[in-house]
This record gives sequence, C-alpha cells and structure tokens, in this order.
Amino acid sequence: MSVDLASGAGSETAVREWLEKAARNAEGFVIPVGALVAGLAVFGLFLLFLGKSPFDFYALVYKAGFGTAFSWENTLSRTAPLLLAALCVALPARLGLVVIGGEGAIVLGGVAAGAFAMFAPGLPGPAGMAGMALFAACAGGIWIGLVGALRHLRGVNETISSLLMAYIAIAIMNHLVEGPFRDPASLNKPSTAPLAESWRIGSMPGFDVHWGLAVGVVACIVSWVLIERTSWGFAARIAGGNVRAAQIQGLPVGWLIIGFTALGGAFAGIAGMIEVAAVHGSANGSLAAGYGYTGILIAFLARHNPLAIIPVAILLAGFEASSGLVQRRMDLPDATVLVLQGFVFVAILLSDALYGRFKLFQPELWRRA
Repeated sequence: MSVDLASGAGSETAVREWLEKAARNAEGFVIPVGALVAGLAVFGLFLLFLGKSPFDFYALVYKAGFGTAFSWENTLSRTAPLLLAALCVALPARLGLVVIGGEGAIVLGGVAAGAFAMFAPGLPGPAGMAGMALFAACAGGIWIGLVGALRHLRGVNETISSLLMAYIAIAIMNHLVEGPFRDPASLNKPSTAPLAESWRIGSMPGFDVHWGLAVGVVACIVSWVLIERTSWGFAARIAGGNVRAAQIQGLPVGWLIIGFTALGGAFAGIAGMIEVAAVHGSANGSLAAGYGYTGILIAFLARHNPLAIIPVAILLAGFEASSGLVQRRMDLPDATVLVLQGFVFVAILLSDALYGRFKLFQPELWRRA
C-alpha cells in the first residue's frame, strides 16, 4: 500500500513539474506572438490614417509571400541569409550581449568570397565553394569577434561598436569593389569578377530554392545543440545570467564573449558568401541589402532561440518578398515593409515589460493560490 502511495505521489510530482515547465515555455511563445499581432494591428491603424485598407495590404502580403508555389520559392530564397543574420544576434545574446552589426559581417563575407574567387580561379567547384565559405566565415568572424574583444578587454558597449563597425564595413566593401577588386568589365555597377559556373550554388532538387536555405537551417540546428546540449552553451547561459558568478566559478567569460561573437559573425559572413555564390554571382553593392538589420528583429521575436528563428525568418522573408507587389497595387513606397518591421520591433521591445506579470505563466504562484 505504501509503495502505491509513493508511486502516486511521484506521478503527481512529475505531472506538476511538466505543467510548470510548459507554463514557462508558453510565456516565451505567447508574449512574442502577442507582440507581433499588436505590431501588425498598430500598423493597420497607420494604414487607415493614410487612407489605405489594412485588409488589402495583408491580403497582398499573404499572396506575394505565401499564396503560390512561386511565392514560397521567393520567400524561402530570401530566408537563407536571414537565418544566418539572426544567429549573429542570437548567439551573443545568450551572454547578455546586444550585437546589431551583422550587416557589416555580411558585406565583408561577400567581399572575401569574391576576392577568393579572384585570386584562386583554377580550383575545382567544390574546393572553390569551400574556400569562399572559409574566407567569408573568417572575415565575418574576425569582424564581429573584434566587437566581443572590445567589450571584454576595454569595456566598449557592443551595441554601439557593432553598429558603427557595420558602417565602416560597408565603406570598406564599397572601396574594394569599386577599387582594387573591381572587374574592368563591370561598367555601370562595380563588382568583382563573375564566379565560374562551377562555383555557383545551385537549387535544391524539386524546387527553385538554392542550397543556402539548407545551410541556414543546419546552422540554426547546430547552434541550438551548442547552446542547449554542450558545456560551452551552459557556461554561456551562466555568464549571461550573472557574469560575476560565472567568474567566481572560474568560467572563461572573456573567451566565451569573444568566441560566441566570432561564431555569430562567421555565420553572417557565410550569409554574404551565399548571396554572392547563389544570387548575385559576384560581390557588389547589392550585398548591403539590410539582411543584418532584419536579423535583429528575427532574433528578438524568436527570443534568441535558434530553432524558433527558422519559422520567424520565413515569416519576415514573406513580408519582404511582398514589398514590390504592395508598391505596385497600393501605391505605397517600397520601404513600407520596413515601416511594418519597425512597428513590430517596437512592440517586441515593449513586450519585455510583460514577462513575469501573468500568474498563468508563474508556477510558483500556483502553490500560493
């Protein structure tokens, strides 16, 4: 009889623990989704103020981003760099760092890939793509790793330094593409020499979406495993919660900061390489397409969870894919989607004040009730 009672008590405890864990996880899902809906609603009021129908706007967004097979292919092609750009924000965020300069790593990664193709033109296709990826990852990793080093060694705020370094990176990209690395044949649009066809990233079997999407998804999965299933990820979460406590425990906080920022930058650099090898065919000014800034919104909306980044990036890519159709059909500026992203981002930032305020998501308050 006592065994049965003990067994029943153990089962009840397990159920309660499962419910408490589910409640905490639900808070991390419900509040960001609520903030997204609130941002969309406020933007709808903004459209009404302009004399435009929000229902027509969102119908066009759905049609252009998700309504047809071609729309899905367009959206998924735009998703690849967004996945990697979001990781550039999400990985350092686990250490409590707010890095917003992924755009700089993307453009330098693209230039590094184009430069490698210029100086090693005789390599076979697989070796050439591997070399471009390595050079791009090193360029992006070093650039954002410098942000982490400045934070650790000199106490420089990483948000400000990464943003300013993004502008410097874009200037460096423009100088190299228009100067030393410029292909003489590129007259109206300065760029590096076109990649050989064997160096181009092709489409996945079955649909017209390049392999960069698979690279981005794999990067998100690997990042989740790193954060949630390794000692390095556990140490990063400890340092992000309390740096002083992490130092007392002997954790290498400095190396964690530099390592995670460099890894995030490496992913962003690979995004630049993918844009060169799969989309543009060479490094040019089109690399500065704003993917790094959209990645900030994706990472915050996903609560810096690498797996949650995947669906959020697809959603935001669909928004961006609709900008041209919205401009033509509703006579709105092409930057309207950027305004929408701004409304959503503000809503996400404001929603941080809601965490811990709802009894439904606070298991410790259930016991007091």
